[in-house]
Amino acid sequence: MFGHRDNKQGRARPAGGPVVTQFCRLVGTEPHEVIAVVWSFLYFFCLLCSYYILRPLRDEMGIAGGVQKLQWVFTGTFVVMLAAVPVFGAAASRFPRHRLLPVVYSFFSASILLFFALFRAEVGHAAVARAFFIWISVFNLFVVSVFWSFMADLFSTIQAKRLFAFIAAGGSAGAIVGPFLTAALAVRLGPVNLLPISAAFLGAAIVCINRLVQWAHGRGRKEPESTVDAVSDGEASKVKEGREQPMGGGILAGIRLVFRSPYLMGICLFIWLYTTVSTFLYFEQAHIVSNAFDDPAERTRLFASIDLGVNVLTIVLQTVITGRVIKWLGLTMTLALVPLLVVFGFIGLGVAPVLPVLVALQIMRRAGNYGITRPAREVLFTVVDREAKYKAKNFIDTVVYRAGDAISGWVFVGLKGLGLSLSGIAFIAVPVAAAWVATGVMLGKMQEKLRQSSEGRTEVVSKF
Repeated sequence: MFGHRDNKQGRARPAGGPVVTQFCRLVGTEPHEVIAVVWSFLYFFCLLCSYYILRPLRDEMGIAGGVQKLQWVFTGTFVVMLAAVPVFGAAASRFPRHRLLPVVYSFFSASILLFFALFRAEVGHAAVARAFFIWISVFNLFVVSVFWSFMADLFSTIQAKRLFAFIAAGGSAGAIVGPFLTAALAVRLGPVNLLPISAAFLGAAIVCINRLVQWAHGRGRKEPESTVDAVSDGEASKVKEGREQPMGGGILAGIRLVFRSPYLMGICLFIWLYTTVSTFLYFEQAHIVSNAFDDPAERTRLFASIDLGVNVLTIVLQTVITGRVIKWLGLTMTLALVPLLVVFGFIGLGVAPVLPVLVALQIMRRAGNYGITRPAREVLFTVVDREAKYKAKNFIDTVVYRAGDAISGWVFVGLKGLGLSLSGIAFIAVPVAAAWVATGVMLGKMQEKLRQSSEGRTEVVSKF
């Protein structure tokens, strides 16, 4: 599609002339990677467009259900995650990746249509609304975690550092289009009738997965340090074939892998600290916004405005800045950058716990996470094996993430119960954010050592 064979030299050269050439220069991709980058971009676009069509409904349901009950909703989400992870582990053990991913997204697409039917039937609306809030929180983490597992499996470390920021921009574009569709169609069609549109975008994501699997099967990784290119043709064939086989192992293998690896435990700590500061900020947001606005429509509009600001800033970071930041600062400093900004943000919120400061910190934190920290964080998984990429990563991205949410939610409630103000709690979050900085620095150094060790092993294999 994007390239053809040069008969004289036997090399693949890009088709499309100057268009592909300019794309490669802008993104920092090689010609043979273009097709995979484009489909990955579209894949993430469809995924987050689907989610962000539903997100405004979730946030309003959270406040409408009572700010004082948010910790229970977070706890319920964690419990559902505990039940869901073994199910995913069983599926990952049984299905090869070209079947596993479509199965996961087909399940969530069917779930959206089920909620659509329940809302239309108006059966137990309050209970269904609470279940919907929890399900959206599970849906978001699972589908995004599986996406990045697939990306870490498709691309090598060198490729990831060049390409992940642009691929993540596809998600940001979807995160802009999704709220736009919700704002444009919610009144005309009704919020419930947006659910089938969200399901349709998930179906489009499955099409993208199939095209990426075809690319991987036909071409594999094309990096000098890649296992496929460094070993003999016979060994490369075995590696490619192995990627399309079921991973095997037990349904709880991901949990065991995490607790056996200091590196994966370090990633757990990084996620835990991130979720702690994020949950503190979410609860601060709920209190400040509920005090500032009585009208649910005004609150929904504010949340949509925050989402828009976050996603516009994120896509600027991902397309223009993040790749250069990782190149200039290195992975270690990139992982520490946003946590450092959050330290100063919480200091500002502690001094002035008011709506403008909250909105500025929320936009900065979320855009910085999506645009800088998340792409850099996903590079960490390029140096682990396939089972860790899917099973351990899924456990970290879901159970560990939601455990951090649930526990920090109860901590926030406890601190409020002790009489601390929003300002006081913001100052307590400062050392937590500082620990997040230190953990990012530690992980960046560990990843570099593992990458060098992996390259050394590959060189030894290639000699034989």
